[in-house]
Amino acid sequence: METRMANRRLLLSFAHPDDESFGCGGLIARYVAEGADVFYLCATNGDVGTVSPELLDGYNSVAELRLAELDKASAILGFKKVFKLGYKDSGMMSDTLKDDPACLWQADHDEVVRRVVEVIRECKPQVVITFNKYGGYGHPDHIKIMRATEEAFYKAGDASYVTDGQQPYAPQKLYYTSIPTMFIRIAVWTMQMQRKDPRKAGRNADIDMQAILENVEAAHTKVDVRAYFDKWDAANACHVSQGGGRSFPLQRVLRIIGGGQTLTRVYPTPTANKIDERDVFAGVRLDEPVQMS
Repeated sequence: METRMANRRLLLSFAHPDDESFGCGGLIARYVAEGADVFYLCATNGDVGTVSPELLDGYNSVAELRLAELDKASAILGFKKVFKLGYKDSGMMSDTLKDDPACLWQADHDEVVRRVVEVIRECKPQVVITFNKYGGYGHPDHIKIMRATEEAFYKAGDASYVTDGQQPYAPQKLYYTSIPTMFIRIAVWTMQMQRKDPRKAGRNADIDMQAILENVEAAHTKVDVRAYFDKWDAANACHVSQGGGRSFPLQRVLRIIGGGQTLTRVYPTPTANKIDERDVFAGVRLDEPVQMS
């Protein structure tokens, strides 16, 4: 029998087309299947992602391709609505791309905050999920949208913070995404055993695995996603230009350690750094049906 979760609303605020599937596909699929309204805010169009030329056949740009992949993944995951802010991808911290005035990293912080507040006030989520302070793996776009989302989380409920035609709305819980520490330690150890530099991981040697480990935040929530690996895989496969279509390391680890996707709870402030809940909606006060914008 399907469990219905009336009036539950969840917003994920990330940076790129693929962040939703690669990082939280199982969690999204679970809550959609249980009847929650799940929304996605995608801050950039992913236009500087590395793409094999043959994949651009039929598309006018990398951005067009990646947004089309997002549309396909979104249909599988079942988002209620996807908000595309349309900023240019900033590339990694080592890239000169992040100096482009059109990219997210260079965007006015207050402007980005306002746009996130507008999304929160439109979809009225009780729960908001974004990246951790390091942006997962140090990506400037991840860090930028995390900072804007965290500030917007608090400002959305402030009546003195005015957005056009919108009423204040205060979400109840804020989370950072979390990567199991064991997974990062194994990755660092494996690279060291292979005489590779863990500070130069990834296709372009621009991911610092040691820094990821140093910036891991404590997990407080563990959501069982075992029943949703197939849908997670299907959503990942839509992002073929970014390596989708195979089982990603995080999914393999979760399969091994019991299928629990972990998160760091930022608000309400945890009383201790340990797993103390199994549902992001735990403790949420459900409301009567609200008028959606």
